[in-house]
Amino acid sequence: MRDALPAAERLLTAVFRNPAFILVLVAAPIMLVLVFGFIFGGAIAVPGQAGGGAAYREFLLPGLLVVLASNIVPSMVSAAKDNHTGLTDRFRSLPISRAAVPAGQALASLVYGAISFAVMMACGLAVGWRIRGGLDETLLAVGLLLLFQFAAGWIGMYLGYLFDDEQTAGQAAVLVMPVGMISNVFVPTEGMPAGLRTIAEWNPLSAVGTALRELFGNPNVPADGTWPLEHPVAASLIWIGALLAVFVPLCTLRYAR
Repeated sequence: MRDALPAAERLLTAVFRNPAFILVLVAAPIMLVLVFGFIFGGAIAVPGQAGGGAAYREFLLPGLLVVLASNIVPSMVSAAKDNHTGLTDRFRSLPISRAAVPAGQALASLVYGAISFAVMMACGLAVGWRIRGGLDETLLAVGLLLLFQFAAGWIGMYLGYLFDDEQTAGQAAVLVMPVGMISNVFVPTEGMPAGLRTIAEWNPLSAVGTALRELFGNPNVPADGTWPLEHPVAASLIWIGALLAVFVPLCTLRYAR
């Protein structure tokens, strides 16, 4: 941690001196809420809920928070850029822990991720989303969201270290989109074909999205006997632990090479 904190400070100093990054950090959550909430809101029905677009926006907001948390592209591009410019080689020559630089990047992503979450939640409250759970449930939901983002950041960094430059990493970002689409973050899974629905219900994003809806007290999807959806908080913690157990060592080993 002594080595990781300066690495996190380096990234935070760089991103907050970049006006374009700050603009995207604030504008992206707002655009997601407005585009998906009002364009799709009138066309998608939430099972067991009346109210049309308003009910869908309540269903949607936790899912959009998960989409932000699972966005591995910034971590992937940043790691690929350091790799391409030779900065990674310079860091590896320093007498610091091999896990320090990746851990610093993961910690930095929590800071600007928390800002994105706050902007999106404020925008959601403005368009009709409400937090109906208690204070304990709300804090647990936010903590779960930050933990999931921390785990997703290690995946992004590992993939970034596999690429030669940030342009390749940016182009590969399109391959991440289906992971979010094949889940319940945008739409209920009831209308999906059987095989696709099974994949969606066991998607980590679906477990975290269902857990947030449960903790915030928002409209939720039927579990239909699927264990991760029946026990979403436990399933989310298991997924987070599994992702960290796999990708922290993989990312550290890749960085060390």
